[in-house]
This record gives sequence, C-alpha cells and structure tokens, in this order.
Amino acid sequence: MPRKKRLLSGMLALAVALPVPASAWRAINRHEVLPVSEGVWEVVARVGTGAQDYWCGIGDFAIRQLRAPVNQRIYVWRGVGPSVNRPGKKAVQFAFGAPPGADTSSRISLNVREPGDNLRVTSAQTYCYDRLPGRDRFLP
Repeated sequence: MPRKKRLLSGMLALAVALPVPASAWRAINRHEVLPVSEGVWEVVARVGTGAQDYWCGIGDFAIRQLRAPVNQRIYVWRGVGPSVNRPGKKAVQFAFGAPPGADTSSRISLNVREPGDNLRVTSAQTYCYDRLPGRDRFLP
C-alpha cells in the first residue's frame, strides 16, 4: 500500500475512533441543551446563569424541540453540578419524570438545586421572555 493511502487510512481510523461531542440544541436564551441519557437532558450554564436561565432552556427545548404538551411537568433530575457533555462547565439535568425518592412538593422559590424541583414546560419557557437581550427588564 502506498504511503499516502496508509496515511489516509490511519487518519480515517483515528477520526472514527475519536468520540464525537454531542450535538447541542440552543434555546432562545442561547443556553445549550444536550442529551445525557434516555429521557434526561442537561442545560449547560453560561457566565451569569441563574435558575431562570436553566428553566428557560429546558422549557424552550421541551416545547419547540420535543413538542411536549404545554401542561407536561419537567423535573430537575440532578441539580447544578458538573456538565456531562461540556467538561469544566456547570449544568442542570432535567427529565419528564422525577428521580426515584425525590421530593416533588411545590416550593415557594424558583430552584434548580434539588432533584424533584418541577414546573410545567409552559411555565419554564415563560422565564425566557424576562431575560431576552435588549429587553428592559424593569417594565412589566
């Protein structure tokens, strides 16, 4: 086999063997949403990300990408922690069902720290409209 063909074959074998990063879906607030496992997705943090941003990301993804019914509940599967898909970044994992044993009772404040925290997808997506760039957030 000529040297050039061997080199190309080696490069092709290496390219096939390397892991391919998961393809990200971007929510309206520009946060990446990536699959973690069957039925579990993570919203990856950006600089200054708060609970509203995580909920916006997953709510927007659930409605526009997954076509989930607006009254479908979405649950925190794992609270803020290291991203599975983006090493060095933080993320929150979400699913349409709560993890076993999680407390799913309603809370007074918006939270993404505890497994079982939940909202309807339409309520989650509503947080997108408070945080759009260029919007004066002090007006009703």
